[in-house]
Amino acid sequence: MGYLQKKGKVILAAAGPGDADLVTVKTAKYLQDADVVLTDRLVNKEIISRYCKATVQVVEVGKQAGKEGSTPQVTINNLMAEFAEKGNLVVRLKGGDVSVFSNVLDELEVLLNRGIAYEIIPGVTAASGAAAYAGIPLTARGYASGVRLLTFNNPDLVSEEEWKTWAKTTDTLVFYMSAQTLSVLSEKLFEAGMPDYKPLAIIEQATTPAQQVKVATIGHYLNGLEKDDYVSPTLVIIGEVVTLHSRFKWFNASEVTTDFFTHVGDNSKDRKQINHAAF
Repeated sequence: MGYLQKKGKVILAAAGPGDADLVTVKTAKYLQDADVVLTDRLVNKEIISRYCKATVQVVEVGKQAGKEGSTPQVTINNLMAEFAEKGNLVVRLKGGDVSVFSNVLDELEVLLNRGIAYEIIPGVTAASGAAAYAGIPLTARGYASGVRLLTFNNPDLVSEEEWKTWAKTTDTLVFYMSAQTLSVLSEKLFEAGMPDYKPLAIIEQATTPAQQVKVATIGHYLNGLEKDDYVSPTLVIIGEVVTLHSRFKWFNASEVTTDFFTHVGDNSKDRKQINHAAF
């Protein structure tokens, strides 16, 4: 009787934006059975300790812009496939939602090309998590007609027509990974016709004990008046719904921002405290 090789599988699963309680039941069930977990930097470590079995192999494959020690995407792809081809149940655990501003397409291509079974499990993306914990209903009736999930890194990649559309829309604009370019973003929106009194919120490390919410207007960021220096991950919300934060904020985080998520290449358990000047 010949040996029948066990077939592996990859679960592309979402860990949510930070709060360990926001992980889905389905992701938690797969974590309980996982042989290998490949985890992003922006994943609450409590999720691993709470749900995984003692024998699980956890591999940190975090990325952080500009940081030495970030794991290249090709390395992540190869690890994921190789572990699965050895018959393991592999959970590829991503911060936020699996399909929103992630490299899931690269990973799906590899899995498909190598004939590896997979599942995609959705989760709480940063936009909905950050907005909820800041008391900002993204599509509140009378304040917004919709919501757009965007990112902004290079002004040359956005056409003039797109700037005008963003500047004049009644939709709530949510920008991922854009806090470091907030001054440029505000200036481009203002030049395209957005009024300088348009409200914006900057939410750092949403849904964690270190969450910070700063409310201002795009005019506050014109002419480089403010430093673009925020603790990652940071989300920017622009629109009239931001005015609801003062009425409906409910989540009380610490007054001092800490690095809730460890940095790439930093194995220290100590978390550096960073004071922020109030607006």
